[in-house]
Amino acid sequence: MDAVAAVHRASFDDRLPWLAGLHTPEEDRAYFGSVVFDECEVWGSVHGPALAGFIAFRHGWIDQLYVLPAYQGQGVGSALLEIARDRYPELNLWTFQRNAIARRFYERQGFVAAELTDGTRNEEREPDIRYIWRRP
Repeated sequence: MDAVAAVHRASFDDRLPWLAGLHTPEEDRAYFGSVVFDECEVWGSVHGPALAGFIAFRHGWIDQLYVLPAYQGQGVGSALLEIARDRYPELNLWTFQRNAIARRFYERQGFVAAELTDGTRNEEREPDIRYIWRRP
């Protein structure tokens, strides 16, 4: 759990620097321990001694997909995503509209934009986008 929370924070802060520091490491660990690990199936990708990335998903939803910046662009995220796609014929996820790198990744993976919001419904108050993928 600590490794997952650390990957989340490092990736989140790298890609979304305007939201860095939103939560403390202790808050991250508590959230993953009491919510993510309770509600989701969590898989990781280990490279050497380090957790390079992880995915947390449940029926029809990807709740978390984060890869350490040093491992991005090496197929880690695609491999993790494939685990969830093997289990469910349809998946939804949210990402921030300003996260162009994540948006390009999901669109290359066959996800299509389904909904745009102004951010008033999320904790960060950041405009987001819901993507959907359906097995062909």
